[in-house]
Amino acid sequence: MSKLKLVAIAALTGIVVASIFWIIFFNRGYSEIQTRDIRAAEKLSGLDFSRAERDSMLEGVQSNLASFEQIRRLEMPNSVWPSLLFNPLTEGRKLERVQYSIDWNLPQNVQIPNNIEDLAFYTVAELAYLLRTRKVTSMQLTELFLDRIERLDVDLNTVITLTPELARDQARRADTEIEAGRYRGALHGIPYGTKDLLALEGFPTTWGAKPYEDQVIDETATVIRKLEEAGAVHLGKLSLGALAWGDVWFGARTNSPGNTEFGASGSSAGPAAAVAAGLAAFTIGSETYGSIVSPATRNGVTGLRPSYGRVSRHGAMALSWSMDKIGPITRSAEDAAIVFEAIYGPDPKDPTIIDAAFNYSTEFDFSRMRIGYVEAAFASDYPGKANDEATLEVLRSLGARLVPISLPDFPAGAISMMLEVEAAAAFDELTRSGRDSEMVRQIRNAWPNVFRTARTIPAVEYIQASRARTILQQRMHQSINEVDVYISPSFAGGNLLVTNLTGHPAVVLPNGVNDQGMPTSITFNGHLFDEGKVLSLARAYQRVTDFHRQRPPSY
Repeated sequence: MSKLKLVAIAALTGIVVASIFWIIFFNRGYSEIQTRDIRAAEKLSGLDFSRAERDSMLEGVQSNLASFEQIRRLEMPNSVWPSLLFNPLTEGRKLERVQYSIDWNLPQNVQIPNNIEDLAFYTVAELAYLLRTRKVTSMQLTELFLDRIERLDVDLNTVITLTPELARDQARRADTEIEAGRYRGALHGIPYGTKDLLALEGFPTTWGAKPYEDQVIDETATVIRKLEEAGAVHLGKLSLGALAWGDVWFGARTNSPGNTEFGASGSSAGPAAAVAAGLAAFTIGSETYGSIVSPATRNGVTGLRPSYGRVSRHGAMALSWSMDKIGPITRSAEDAAIVFEAIYGPDPKDPTIIDAAFNYSTEFDFSRMRIGYVEAAFASDYPGKANDEATLEVLRSLGARLVPISLPDFPAGAISMMLEVEAAAAFDELTRSGRDSEMVRQIRNAWPNVFRTARTIPAVEYIQASRARTILQQRMHQSINEVDVYISPSFAGGNLLVTNLTGHPAVVLPNGVNDQGMPTSITFNGHLFDEGKVLSLARAYQRVTDFHRQRPPSY
């Protein structure tokens, strides 16, 4: 045998040995998967394969795990969007594309109160008049709110990061511009706060969770940028339940100013409690499944959950890419409309935004509008029923023709697994690293356990849930197609989950108190991208009631 052949054989042998070594070493973890593991996993999916089928599956299952590891080595921060995007629009739903000018009909001749502290409970609309006419300065308002935060937040825990110097700089600029006649609009010089899942360059964005306590994101969320352009004054980053669940964050529980024995509910706990306590003129919250509706209810304030795809989520923590929505928490529906007008609309950095007009009127024409109510929900027995029935009577007295409607008879609860799967993907690294043990809440009904449990949901079942969601969207369109707006209890009857899955807008507003002296609420709902009619109806209701004018006695 020639020397050349010996060299070739040796080289080939070396390659084979190295390849076998690499396969054994690299796939050591994957080769440990046996058919008995597949059999155990079948129970998680409710399936039953034969022995031959499991034998055939084994190599593919091992290969899948190798693919998982390859993907896990990629850098995928929370801000990366999935390639499949949710579209709330169904066939037959036409959008209003023509934008008409809005006659805000804002209050005039607003007076400075004898007690300057009362300004903390004026609406945005009222403060806007005082600022525009220079009866008060933005700096005066800013110092008022900063002082109230320092004195009163010790019992509420609404603020995670205060931004006083930024606020003073923005207030100073607003006063200079207003004095020079460069008035930007109703939010110019108005102090506000943001839920601490919105990034603000140069400041921590903690997401309310211990593992991210020191996180600084070098960008500013689109919502905050739009408010800066409107001339609003940023007071601070406000609390949210850790990773947008509940009212417990890494520093404390946020409490309700109505009664600090109660949590503020969540996850927009800080934004709702801050408005209720007069610590900010308005705030920005977010909702995936009740995170504006619930704290707005608990704290007796007004919250707007816009249509999915209405307000940019660029710079916001992702929990569920197909369900997250950002909206204002305010004293009144009128204020919510003012803030919404500033923050909605196109943003190239958010691929889910749909460009549609926002046509809001200060007058709701009861003679021409068909108002639905969810008949079965109102007929059921639930907390707050008497206050809700009284709300319907008020609307009838205003000339409302209430039409009974029914929500789709559909297993919406089963589809909610999509939220859990998306949240588990959004915080995949947190689970795999074991840092989820740093989270304050470690009970069964908290994110760390939900993230782990969601990993047992097969991808096929997630896609099936998504397809079922399409059917729900279609049936929801059919259910409300004959009315312009509709009314539902805030929590009874399933409306909260259904509309969060379908992406429909809602305004939640106070309508009384319960036996414990805590606020109750009712929800006005609308067609997709038709926030104008819903806000107009809510404003009409609030013009003849004063629940939104109530304030916590201690604040």
